[in-house]
Amino acid sequence: MTPSDEQPQANGDADTTQESMLSLDNGVLHVCQDGPRDAPALLLIHGSASSSRTWAPLTPLLTDSRHVIRIDLPGHGSSSEPTDQVYDTSAQARAVATAMDRIGIDHAVAVGHSSGGYTATALAGQRPDLVTALVLINSGPGMDAYIAPEPAIDPTQWPPTDEQLRQFASTGFREGYQVPQELVDELRGMSFRALSAAMQASRAYLHQQALPDRLKPLGKPLQVIFGAQDRRWRPSSANDYRVVPGVQIDFLPEAGHSPLLEDPPGTAALLLAFIAHHAARAPKPIPAAD
Repeated sequence: MTPSDEQPQANGDADTTQESMLSLDNGVLHVCQDGPRDAPALLLIHGSASSSRTWAPLTPLLTDSRHVIRIDLPGHGSSSEPTDQVYDTSAQARAVATAMDRIGIDHAVAVGHSSGGYTATALAGQRPDLVTALVLINSGPGMDAYIAPEPAIDPTQWPPTDEQLRQFASTGFREGYQVPQELVDELRGMSFRALSAAMQASRAYLHQQALPDRLKPLGKPLQVIFGAQDRRWRPSSANDYRVVPGVQIDFLPEAGHSPLLEDPPGTAALLLAFIAHHAARAPKPIPAAD
């Protein structure tokens, strides 16, 4: 990483957020880092029509013991649209891997929310050295589990009003949950091309192969967290992941599709317990011979 790549908001101390803009071959990626830089790395990947800001309520609950990295995927948040306009899941994963290499992260537990779980899975497939374990939060296992009505947004009227955007995003939360204004603002900041292409790419990824079938050969420790009141994916579909050897499946009874926003303490507790268990079971390094 060259000095021109990085524009820190803070000085990178453990109790501050360091923001960087990384110039990649296909665009610019916005990266946030929190927590002790010498702690084990935890990579948080958001879903479509979202950004790294959706992790903001959860991040402070993780940084006592983790170096937390959040990345705006291409075309989302403060990251630029890819110059080749390709949003497929494999391309998103390659961008994340390049960013991790550039900031000097050798390995991390990868956590994906919703379609961010597809990017995390693709990353583990492409770079098994980079991903030590996977956590999927309300990531639908296959399109047969999708239960939300198809969103209806007229591209000629983009961006819509706040109320239209809230309606569009409403199934991302449990019934009666108020869609945060920050999410509405970030959604409006996306181009319609980026929004529609990213959503289509996620569907295509699942149509090609169901997620549990992609995960089985990876051999990575896996946790699946599901809000029991999810209105986008049939909550019982979390059990489709049981075909993955050793998977841990946890439900949050009071959360919908976005537990990281609806129940940050509950999500953090499950996530940290899994990571601690995974670390305790990981093989210990063999001391060097004298």
